[in-house]
Amino acid sequence: MAGEKPAFTIVLNHPAAESFAQLIGERFPQVRAIVAPDPDRLERSIEEADALLAFRFPVEVFDRAKKLRWFQCTGAGVDSLFSIRDRVGHITVTNARGIHGDVIADFVMAGVTMLHWDFRRFLREQTERKWNPRYVAPLADRTLGVVGLGSIGATIALRAKSAGMTVIGSKRDVSVSVEGVDRLFASDALHDLLPLCDFVVLAVPATPDTVGLIGAAEIACMRPHAFLVNIARGNVVVEAELIKALQTRAIAGAMLDVFEREPLPQDSPLWDMPNVIATPHVAGSPSNYTERVFSIFAENIERFLKGQALKNVVDLRRGY
Repeated sequence: MAGEKPAFTIVLNHPAAESFAQLIGERFPQVRAIVAPDPDRLERSIEEADALLAFRFPVEVFDRAKKLRWFQCTGAGVDSLFSIRDRVGHITVTNARGIHGDVIADFVMAGVTMLHWDFRRFLREQTERKWNPRYVAPLADRTLGVVGLGSIGATIALRAKSAGMTVIGSKRDVSVSVEGVDRLFASDALHDLLPLCDFVVLAVPATPDTVGLIGAAEIACMRPHAFLVNIARGNVVVEAELIKALQTRAIAGAMLDVFEREPLPQDSPLWDMPNVIATPHVAGSPSNYTERVFSIFAENIERFLKGQALKNVVDLRRGY
């Protein structure tokens, strides 16, 4: 309201900052929103921030964020904070957990179907005007393993089950069942899970414990006809070992939406492999992303104004 001191100040360090600012202004006129999508404007405004909305936490300005009490991440992963997590105990960290599951499940099932039918080969043959019919087993005859059964992994599992697949998966607490999952494995039992899968979907959170989770030993456990689908983080997989396995056909192929380096370097062999589908980190990007994030953000603003506990609080000790 004009002339009144704002209840608190939110700095919006995001490509959609203008849209978020408009939504905040319409619903919370007592809150001051500062649009700061670029480094220069962030530098100028971070000292005023009681709250910060961003996809990645800008650690380079942390020391100047003296007033900051709340960080709302617009994604699910908060690995951008790990380098300073011992210093941010006074900040409440929340994420956008729960808004990605359905669209990522769409992406995964599209990829599983394309890999299973070898649609890359169909498309190559189409350009060459080749007519090569072949038989393909139904997906219902196949087993899909989900490594990481959080909100995203559980949604993927349910979608695979609806396709008639046998679904297995891993999680920290196996005492709690997951709808649609036929068999649960502990998170440290990957070597028991992997040999049973025709498709392995990585949906683990980004934490120090998941870096390099899938390396040479794990790939060696997979079936030669199995496919790997990664919608987690690029560093969950030892990329050099995966490339080697794909080149030698130790596994059948992969669909990769995330990579150790992004954008994927132009000289990466993954670009040209006939058994790889590579996409530019888009699995969790619905067309109404801003509105989905704001549904959580708005509830948290209301809670913040009332001094209540926020929704989707992240435990930085665990990383999610």
